[in-house]
Amino acid sequence: MKRHLRTTLTATTAVALTAALAAPALAAAPGKAPGGHDATRQAVRAAVADGVPGVTVAVRRGHGTWAATAGTGNLGTGEPRSTRDHYRVASISKTFVATVVLQLEAEGELSLDDTVEEWLPGLVRGHGHDGRRITLRQLLNHTSGIFDYLRDPGFQQKYMTADGFMKHRFDRAAPEDLLAIAMANEPYFEPGESFRYSNTNYILAALVIEKATGHGYGDEIDRRIIDRLHLTSTSVPTDEVTLPRPSSRAYSKLARTDTGPTYDVTELNPRLAYGSGQMVSSSADLNRFYSALLRGKLLPPEQLKKMKTTVPSSRETSRYGLGLVDRKLDCGVHVWGHDGGISGSNSDAVTTENGRHSLAVNFNGDWSGSTDAIIEAEFCGK
Repeated sequence: MKRHLRTTLTATTAVALTAALAAPALAAAPGKAPGGHDATRQAVRAAVADGVPGVTVAVRRGHGTWAATAGTGNLGTGEPRSTRDHYRVASISKTFVATVVLQLEAEGELSLDDTVEEWLPGLVRGHGHDGRRITLRQLLNHTSGIFDYLRDPGFQQKYMTADGFMKHRFDRAAPEDLLAIAMANEPYFEPGESFRYSNTNYILAALVIEKATGHGYGDEIDRRIIDRLHLTSTSVPTDEVTLPRPSSRAYSKLARTDTGPTYDVTELNPRLAYGSGQMVSSSADLNRFYSALLRGKLLPPEQLKKMKTTVPSSRETSRYGLGLVDRKLDCGVHVWGHDGGISGSNSDAVTTENGRHSLAVNFNGDWSGSTDAIIEAEFCGK
């Protein structure tokens, strides 16, 4: 996959699907503006031609909206994808979590310079990890050096192989259990020395929210963001293993290649991602969220400036802020947002700095295609 910041959590079910991929037909949403997105249409078609089962995309530009789908949402029935599809947004959840942490700072409840140890005593210890030397800011911009629990060989064997996932896909993992997995490994580097994307950082950030507020981090996201922006298709599920309707099936090859059988991997317990990637949303809701965020509707100017203060990431054309990625496109345009990948689902959501031009896209397959190409097409016309 042509991704840069994403770690995909692979899953499976017992039965392989043998249905052929649907032809790359493109359907525009009724009532949406038909013009001005020719390059984006072509890129969406190309993703399906490249092997993605189906694509749903929505664009918000000024006061106008446009949405389209291509391919199929169900390989068994041939049902198309919907522009209203709910899907797992995975690491896009990190922007929501970081926004709440920054809101708490603006309210004087915490400081980004606080150490992890101050909020979560004893949780970040072992094999060189030391929460006394890691700040909340370093969690949010992935400069903590903390090991990514998804990279643990035992975790991968248990949850990210076909046999392991069939036995454990409905497990209810506690965040403390996920942290213990990370602490059993050595850190990547000393705090602040470099950048390394680690999902463990946002497990900790979610727990800090809970300690600071006395409420579940999902409840705080509901109250502070979802309800405030009327994001009717967005949620932080607890142990729900199915997706709200409308939604499509999610598919994976369960391998690092795009060959072999296709598996339906729709049902899983999202608590394995917790604050690093537990959320469900839709393309329209993601556009509304990122547009509001960049326009200063969710954070005071000081906190938004901190969120947009970036460090070099693992890709030359991207820099990482506090749960927010600054991406420079081939045409020189900068867009802000995040991507996310989980079993059977690849997503991307970005907006311009003024929040007036936004795009969110989802693939219901995790082995091929490039959301980058669709973003380049929309913002650069190619």
